[in-house]
Amino acid sequence: MAQQQDLQKNLKTRHVTMISIGGVIGAGLFVGSGAMITSAGPGALLSYIIGGLMVVLVMRMLGEMAVLNPDSGSFATYARQAIGPWAGFTIGWLYWFNWVIIVAIEATLVGAYIHGWFPSIPVWVGSLTLTLLMTITNIYSVKSYGEFEYWLAFIKVVAIVAFLCVGTVMVFGGLPWVESPGFSNIIGHGGFFPNGYIPVLLNVVFITFSLVGSEVAAIAAGESDNPEKNVVKAINSVVWRILVFFIGSVAVLVTILPWTASELLKTPYASVFDMAGLPAAGEIMNIVVFISLLSVLNSGLYTSSRMLYSLAHKGEGHRIFLRVNRKGVPVWAVLTSTCFAYICAMFKFISPDKLFVFLASSAGGVTMIVYIFIAISHIRLRRKSERENPGALKIKMWLFPYLTYATIAALAVIFIAQAFIEEMRLQFYLTSLITVLVIGSYFVFYRKKQAPSYERGEEKEEKRKRKIM
Repeated sequence: MAQQQDLQKNLKTRHVTMISIGGVIGAGLFVGSGAMITSAGPGALLSYIIGGLMVVLVMRMLGEMAVLNPDSGSFATYARQAIGPWAGFTIGWLYWFNWVIIVAIEATLVGAYIHGWFPSIPVWVGSLTLTLLMTITNIYSVKSYGEFEYWLAFIKVVAIVAFLCVGTVMVFGGLPWVESPGFSNIIGHGGFFPNGYIPVLLNVVFITFSLVGSEVAAIAAGESDNPEKNVVKAINSVVWRILVFFIGSVAVLVTILPWTASELLKTPYASVFDMAGLPAAGEIMNIVVFISLLSVLNSGLYTSSRMLYSLAHKGEGHRIFLRVNRKGVPVWAVLTSTCFAYICAMFKFISPDKLFVFLASSAGGVTMIVYIFIAISHIRLRRKSERENPGALKIKMWLFPYLTYATIAALAVIFIAQAFIEEMRLQFYLTSLITVLVIGSYFVFYRKKQAPSYERGEEKEEKRKRKIM
């Protein structure tokens, strides 16, 4: 095991681009969109537009900061620079915890799919096997992670593109055996807002949470061969990714499927393929959803390990997480994240209604907190860059600072709105509690002993940069 403290830059442009694309397309889109349409009718399209806009704005801010300073700690590093060490500590550990829980959830879902196909294989065996496979992929090299994720994301993209093509042809009456619905499903059955505006606004809360994942590209760019180019490319593609994959596919769904058809909307994408006469549509979409779960599992292990590495680099985690192998992979960070994730997954089988729900709810709202910190960090770092080096701003947030302030306000409303939604109320309180505990732990355990070592690390980094220059 090597003792060096540098990750290797072995991710190619195509890897980072596809990681950013795959980060948006998850099981939540293939399955969750049906529930959104059932509750809000065609107005769910507006929910996706608003939710997508939030993610686009946050990614634009993150891209601006990432171009100036590509780092495996990404937004935790920026929060530390802009707000203070406590903010970087809080965001780093919360984000790590969030992804560990996501890996645990995805592992149990993957195991359930395998059990469904092969009933003789227990759910826990399938979960463990696939988690270990993703762990090995991550440990072998960052390039193997990137390659594996590239092809998983590619399959998801192919599925969405095929759906958009088939759905568009159906909408315009291009399939003789399928009657074109025209706009009857949008203006009929109670109109565009059949249940009023409240469900549309409530859906924004759920959708914003389901759209997370794009920010992984900013972390991955730190290990790419050309960080600045890859971040710019990934961030610039966010707008069309959201527009085409999310808003485009949901527009097709609300046009073809009536919002009152609850059975069809349980598996909306499979229903459209089935209407088009595609054989085994349901099973094909089950495979695509399974691949989506694997993709999130793979990215979750990568992201959590890099955040753990970054925390250790800043003196906020054990130094063992800095140890990398010959291919530049922080092995102990990967293994630790895997172990914690699988311990959390075990609670699904031991105490599904108490411990597992507690853990899942504790991490559920973390992303909104991370996004709010990204926006606050952006305001401070943007003003600092404008004073010290305005020419370095290759990507700029639109209508700064007004859109950034508006985004902070919208994200705060979305986070607080959880307290007024019955099924999200527990998530709001537990996430808030965990956040307070993490902040408190910094001031109790890390503040005094962390500052000197961190300052020495900053001095070393400055000297290294001066040598390069």
